[in-house]
Amino acid sequence: MADPSIPNHTNLQTLSPPPPLPPPTDQSPPPTTLTPNDKQQRWGLFPFPPPPPRPGLRLTTEFDSDSSTFFHKISCKFLDNLAKFKLTFHNDHKGQISDPQLSFISRHLSVHFDPEENNALIKGSFNLSPSLSLRATHDLKEQQGEVAMIANLMDPDYKLELSSLVPSSGLPRTKIRFPRGEISLEEKEEEEVKRTLSLNGIFKGQILNGVCTAQYRDELLNLRYCYKDEQMSFIPSITLPSNDLSFAFKRRYWYNLDTNYWSTVYKHTVGKDLKFKAGYDSEVRLGWASLWIGDENGKAKTAPMKMKVQLMLQVPQDDIKSSALMFRVKKRWDI
Repeated sequence: MADPSIPNHTNLQTLSPPPPLPPPTDQSPPPTTLTPNDKQQRWGLFPFPPPPPRPGLRLTTEFDSDSSTFFHKISCKFLDNLAKFKLTFHNDHKGQISDPQLSFISRHLSVHFDPEENNALIKGSFNLSPSLSLRATHDLKEQQGEVAMIANLMDPDYKLELSSLVPSSGLPRTKIRFPRGEISLEEKEEEEVKRTLSLNGIFKGQILNGVCTAQYRDELLNLRYCYKDEQMSFIPSITLPSNDLSFAFKRRYWYNLDTNYWSTVYKHTVGKDLKFKAGYDSEVRLGWASLWIGDENGKAKTAPMKMKVQLMLQVPQDDIKSSALMFRVKKRWDI
């Protein structure tokens, strides 16, 4: 029997030290680096978070040579774009300021203040429930306003609106909106004592690849059909019971013919930032030509260099010597 005090060969191998670790390779992860913000938070140099960035200012200036006036708009968003301050005013070539208005606009509340009139118009809208909302306006100087309640019927595309003037002067106006149009019923005062109910409505529908519209208002019915494609537009309309007929046809030019007057317009576009238009109006006996640099219906912020320019030449038929060349410039700066 072996002596238990003397270890055998197997026990010596078991108790031998482990082999050394391999040297680190280039694929080992790099040591963690700290950015200045991480160092500040870890070392406690700045216990408070950095201040939020200052809101930017937007300045839009528009000049119209016809009236020789400037229109300025200064706006500033704050509270993470939840609200906006806006200042608008006009000034002439003498520097005199007119029509100033200061506005505070948010999602549910807006206030428009007129310093010249010392008056404010307050508008608000709130959701009372997922299917019920409230809208209200109030004029401080006139002490008048309007309150409206809008309810979504079984489908969001169907809405019922009840609105009333404040102070109330009669029955509330009722309006029902649906995908094909709307119907409204309101009380009108024809004489000092007599009040009647007026029914108005508009309906739209697809007929022969076009849109047919029937609008009834003030006991007049207007029927209008509009067909448009990439090259042609065809729009006839008639008003009953007066039987006033008008007709419009467009194929690179616009031609409008009614009972007394007619007008024609030619339009040519190059991209979306250059448009040339020329036309004639027999009612005022005037020919004109207009050149737009920048999208005519777009905003200045979408135009190249955030600037829109319009040049217009007007030539009266009866006095060609009094022709006038006018221009309009609109420029926006983001500060």
